[in-house]
Amino acid sequence: MAKTPKDPKEIFEEFTADYKEIYGDDLVSIVLYGSGATTDYRPGKSNLNFIIVLTDNGIENLDKAFPLVKKWRKKKVGVPLFLTEDYINSSLDVYPIEYLGFQRRHMVVYGKNILEELHFDRECLRLQCEREIKGKLLLLRHAYLESEGRGSGLKQVAIRSIPAFLAIFEGLLHLKDETVPVTKREVIRAGCEAFSLESKVFDRILAIREGEFKPDKRALKELFKQYLNTVRSLALLVDRMEK
Repeated sequence: MAKTPKDPKEIFEEFTADYKEIYGDDLVSIVLYGSGATTDYRPGKSNLNFIIVLTDNGIENLDKAFPLVKKWRKKKVGVPLFLTEDYINSSLDVYPIEYLGFQRRHMVVYGKNILEELHFDRECLRLQCEREIKGKLLLLRHAYLESEGRGSGLKQVAIRSIPAFLAIFEGLLHLKDETVPVTKREVIRAGCEAFSLESKVFDRILAIREGEFKPDKRALKELFKQYLNTVRSLALLVDRMEK
């Protein structure tokens, strides 16, 4: 099995050369995003995620990338996001949370920095935050009833939901014109403080996800109930934000 890089920069030259070879002038830029572009990167555990921006002609020939996607997946490189500049510019009103996250955690590997000058409509961002929170609330309620309060099911649902709330809090802090912290726990605490929420429930679920906290079944059920109530409160608060 191919070794995963200790430092993402180790693969930049070869990765770029591979995509330049098949796309040539149709390759606009390559951008690393997510944990690989930050100090959160953990070799062997973290995936490396790239945005590959192509021209319209390039995006019509995605099949050229089949062998490269297969090659680089062996080195913990996820399937890249293949985009065009027009797609990005026309999607900011639909996916502001995602693009805000890309903008905050990225590293230009090749070509144009297509994220640097992005600007976000405040109401579009607020609406997506509200929609994401309310959608997650429905999923959490459904999972709670489906699990009948059993620990293992609740645990998986809770820990899978935390990355989404980290992104939501970053979006909400941006809306409040507050500095968005770097670390996950600081984001949670700053977001909760901005909305006068208790951060302990999010902290504990993040600790479960990272293997730092292992509650028994009874404690996990109680934690999940608190989680539901906190998310419901957040949904109400975001709904009442200035529109």
